[in-house]
Amino acid sequence: MAYLALIETEFPLLLLSISLLFGLLIGSFLNVVIHRIPIMLQREWDYQAKEILELSTDVEPEAFNLVFPNSHCPHCNHAIKAWENIPLLSYSFLKGKCSSCKSPISVRYPMIELLTGILTAMVIMIIGANLTGLVCCLLTWALIALALIDYDHKILPDDITLPFIWLGLIVNYFALVTSFSNAFWGAIMGYLSLWIVYQVFKLVTGKEGMGFGDFKLLALLGAWMGWQLLPLIIILSSLAGAIIGGGLIFFGRDRTNPIPFGPYLAIAGWIALMWGQEITLAYLKFTAF
Repeated sequence: MAYLALIETEFPLLLLSISLLFGLLIGSFLNVVIHRIPIMLQREWDYQAKEILELSTDVEPEAFNLVFPNSHCPHCNHAIKAWENIPLLSYSFLKGKCSSCKSPISVRYPMIELLTGILTAMVIMIIGANLTGLVCCLLTWALIALALIDYDHKILPDDITLPFIWLGLIVNYFALVTSFSNAFWGAIMGYLSLWIVYQVFKLVTGKEGMGFGDFKLLALLGAWMGWQLLPLIIILSSLAGAIIGGGLIFFGRDRTNPIPFGPYLAIAGWIALMWGQEITLAYLKFTAF
């Protein structure tokens, strides 16, 4: 940590470059996480359903996780070589096409790499090259994965949310982001606040307005940042939903295809992580007049 602090003080541009490059590498891995975790969950649910229905489960499902099988082209099954998997550069070298079958590669992959790189660099430069900055990078990466998985599949996997609730409490046991007391009550109040909204909405309309994953995600954010920032996160997520959702509808998104709330919570949570105290203080000063 002392070495990182020295680089931060004496060579800020070097630290920025290192953070950006490391974030790009993590972004490449997040592409795998975002793509594979929903498939892993679906396979697990299918297997469990067969067991419950007492259908044949003699054949063990083929191994499929974040490591195996190796990355390959979904069109021709071409195994992705190391030089074809360099963040951003490989996409440019390949001109956005598979080297074997020339099928187009989604531009989303390099965009996620770039987004992760930029956000990682911002966390390190704003929070610092210290233990708090490093754990906040972990939270940032989790929020990126959760936002995009929820956008694609309308699920917020327990495989990510639950470990990060516990991790937030552990991190704040050492008061790295907030106090343990604030984190403890943040997790409880984060879950209960949306759970109550869900129950009231269901009672009034007879419909489910959100999923239980949203409760866990807000509990996660509360465990990391404390209960004090929960109102700001809820307000920012609603604002993000209005702006982004309205923009997507304006540009042709099907109104009958609802946009999940998870991505907006993730965006609001990251903003609160970075500037929550400043935003809150600015609001209090503004309303004091």
